[in-house]
Amino acid sequence: MDEPVKKNKRPQGRPFNRNRAKPHAAARAVPEPEKPGLAVRKAAAKVLSAVVDKRTSLDGMFDAKGGNPAILGLDEADRGLARALVTTALRHRRRLGVILDSLLKTPLPDGARSLEHILMIGAVQILYLDVPDHAAVDLAVEHASSDPRTRRFSNLVNALLRRIGREREDLLAGIADAPVLPDWFRSRLVEQYGPITAAAIEASQLAPSAIDLTVKSDPDGWARKLGGRVLPTGSVRLPSDAGAIPKLEGFEAGDWWVQDAAASIPARLFGDIKGLKIVDLCAAPGGKTAQLVAAGAEVTALDQSASRLTRLRENLSRLGLAAETRQSNMMDFVPETLFDGALLDAPCSSTGTCRRHPDVPWIKDEADIETLADLQERLLRKALSLVRSGGIVVFSNCSIDKREGEIVVERVLAADPSVSLLPADRMLLPALSEAFTAEGTIRTTPDMIAADGASPGGVDGFFAAVLRRNA
Repeated sequence: MDEPVKKNKRPQGRPFNRNRAKPHAAARAVPEPEKPGLAVRKAAAKVLSAVVDKRTSLDGMFDAKGGNPAILGLDEADRGLARALVTTALRHRRRLGVILDSLLKTPLPDGARSLEHILMIGAVQILYLDVPDHAAVDLAVEHASSDPRTRRFSNLVNALLRRIGREREDLLAGIADAPVLPDWFRSRLVEQYGPITAAAIEASQLAPSAIDLTVKSDPDGWARKLGGRVLPTGSVRLPSDAGAIPKLEGFEAGDWWVQDAAASIPARLFGDIKGLKIVDLCAAPGGKTAQLVAAGAEVTALDQSASRLTRLRENLSRLGLAAETRQSNMMDFVPETLFDGALLDAPCSSTGTCRRHPDVPWIKDEADIETLADLQERLLRKALSLVRSGGIVVFSNCSIDKREGEIVVERVLAADPSVSLLPADRMLLPALSEAFTAEGTIRTTPDMIAADGASPGGVDGFFAAVLRRNA
């Protein structure tokens, strides 16, 4: 016999109400807050991706107005940490790649760039920064788990980074002789400087740049006050623990300004310019303009960017110096009267500044160098047209590639017999003889200026030449 059908019984308690509203989804699942420090790591990985994958300028990503939203959403301390993570990852990127490849049984799958960036940000903390291993690993795993593209690799991230922590010393020893720079950059260094100098330049890229000051007067006195040392250029190099620049003695009074030692050389090559009319082309942010004004010249500072000119005026105001400022593309600039001299610090690949801008080797290439060298040649010809007969032009840039320096000058001289090269006066920089070339130009490389105790070494790679218009 069939069993009787049992009636469904309602649970005891509230009476059944078909019209009762269901809880809102947000009320059912409140997302947990992110772990402290995770937002910084996510932002750093995004910036690393933008630099490496999209060739985006690192400075642009951290710009206070137009920077990456993930960076702008961080407080000041976290922005500083994010920058340290990215710059260190870029500085050691090739060697980090060697380590990761050595630990993986199979290469990372195609399209796993996000995973690579997470691993590099995690590895940087373990190998090079003062971050506890467990924190670096935990946040990297959390980062991978939070991204649908990398979620399935979270166990791999955990295993790899823990192994890097365990084998830190052996792994670092194993990459001691590994390449630092991309192949395109390394090959040009070897071709132009030879293998020994090229190796020294490459090794210097692993150390962050120092902070140098150009002082209005008494460099020895300022070195004593600030605990620094006087460099062969006359600049004052601060110790690595100098602290925040705006809080140092002399900043508010305008007694000095931050300027790499090599960047201070071009303006010095004019010699005595008291009372002379000098135009500083491509002048912002104004360090060289300040040098020229402080040396007694009547200076016209030219730049095509209104915002950069504003910054230049603000810098000169702090220093108590004055110059005429003109907003113009220098190729369109027509002065009322010709100048006694012109300083052209031309746009370039910035390959001489990789210590302070470690993104440069990853966002520039040989095609950029050729394009910029052609531009520099046109700009130099224009600069020579702005000075009177007998006037001089100091041409400079912060590229370490000779295509943007020596070869530009050679081309201009070969094409215009009315222009001659004046050998740079060695007495202007008597303690930096290694920077003077046989042709009479200036060439600094990042391996120059040795460390001295706690004071770091190195200098930006710079080229400078003095040309005279004879007719």
